[in-house]
Amino acid sequence: MPEAKGLRPAVFLDRDGTICEEMGYLNHLSRLHIFPFTAPAISKLNKAGLPVIVVTNQSGVSRRIFPESLVAQIHDRISQELSGAGARIDGYYYCAHTSQDDCSCRKPLAGLLERAAREHGLRLESSFVVGDRYADVELAHGVGGRGVLVMTGYGRGEYELHRREWPRQPDSVVEDLSEAVDAILEEVR
Repeated sequence: MPEAKGLRPAVFLDRDGTICEEMGYLNHLSRLHIFPFTAPAISKLNKAGLPVIVVTNQSGVSRRIFPESLVAQIHDRISQELSGAGARIDGYYYCAHTSQDDCSCRKPLAGLLERAAREHGLRLESSFVVGDRYADVELAHGVGGRGVLVMTGYGRGEYELHRREWPRQPDSVVEDLSEAVDAILEEVR
């Protein structure tokens, strides 16, 4: 995909169900279980020079299920574990609002991606969003990017039960983040 005006594409990753196991509300650090394929997959993106940005809805903060400080602790732990395996996340962006709040950052709205694009010099139209919910696919399509649905987390259920209702299908449907990364790297070559 061509880069325009010095801007580069990125890979935006959902957190729960994509990078780590889906736990409903990840309300304690002890419940964080990163998939074993996550670090090798992210390392491939790092080596290819693609920025890797996490974008996640965390309404548990507004619902008072867990404190906002826990979101930072979880992101720090993810970074530590990935670093130990030679991988890195270039940025974390989250929405702490509920769907009833009037915000522009709750996925599938584009606020998180737009902020990341400004701060990291990214071209959204040539970027990818990988996640286990249709909201992640909608987010990608909303900014002109490519939406990749993984079958981990809620992905398989979302796809098998609801895909016929979706106004636009994912650009790719894959088993997990590892397959998503392989498909992305094949496309950007």
